[in-house]
Amino acid sequence: MRNLILSAIAILTSLPSANAQTSQERKPLYDTTYIARPYGRLTLKTRANLSGDGIHARGTVNDIYSKADLHTDNKLTFSIAAIYRGIAVGLAINPAKIFGHYNDYELNVNFYSTRLSVDASYQRASSLSGDINRTGYFHLEEGQADMKVLNVAAYYCFNYRHFSYPAVFTQSYLQRRSAGSWLAGISFQGGTINTNTNDAPNLPDFRIKAQHLGIGGGYGYNFVIRDKWIFHLSALPTIVILNYNNLTINGERKKAQPIRLNMILNERMAIVYNLSSKYFLSLSGVMNNSIFDDDVVVVNQNKWRVRTAFGIRL
Repeated sequence: MRNLILSAIAILTSLPSANAQTSQERKPLYDTTYIARPYGRLTLKTRANLSGDGIHARGTVNDIYSKADLHTDNKLTFSIAAIYRGIAVGLAINPAKIFGHYNDYELNVNFYSTRLSVDASYQRASSLSGDINRTGYFHLEEGQADMKVLNVAAYYCFNYRHFSYPAVFTQSYLQRRSAGSWLAGISFQGGTINTNTNDAPNLPDFRIKAQHLGIGGGYGYNFVIRDKWIFHLSALPTIVILNYNNLTINGERKKAQPIRLNMILNERMAIVYNLSSKYFLSLSGVMNNSIFDDDVVVVNQNKWRVRTAFGIRL
């Protein structure tokens, strides 16, 4: 009996330490005075999205200087999305595509967590138009060239306990106080552009290929005003460590120098206004720019997207 009582006392006295250990293990990965979960677990959003892409290429092939300045049609879509604890599923509608005025295809994948954020987009476009200059002036009409482009930018947030990307881009968290963070990241831009000489026999056989991989660091800041407004700015410049650019004209190919001081810039901005604990409005923008300097071949891309949203938390 005595041994049973002593065993019961030992078990009871060990419970507080076990509970304390469990509480310690369940401690949030963020400081709740700066970051919190919003009201409700489910967020519903209606969004309007506008995006575009521009390409600049130049080089000397067969001792002839050539230059191309091209751009896609701007794409406007409307979408609805459901977000549960940061995991989102959405459906987008492009009015121009429904009525047969837009034939491009674009896929965007965005992931935002307390530590890691990723923006990725794949675009297949036949709406390229612009000017090509090679021993004369050529105007490229829509349908006379095809483009396939992949853009990826990934960020790691060092001050993840106080600074939140999801608070401004998915609203799956709340930023309670102003905070900033240093960022580390990686960027990739790659793709091809080919002219369709069968549809335009007067055009030169023009082929552009680009692959850029960069690593770097930057900074982001969330500025909070009265728990209602959040203003976000961030930039991540990366230095290109892999450069595989080439320009082919009428079967003659020229390659860029593999090692040059070139950069890819990734910029983000956002404004969030919390109407209440349940309703909010947001405006955000993402841009990827490449800056290259080469004596032989240069390929620069400027990809951008602007998004507005109205959301409700349930």
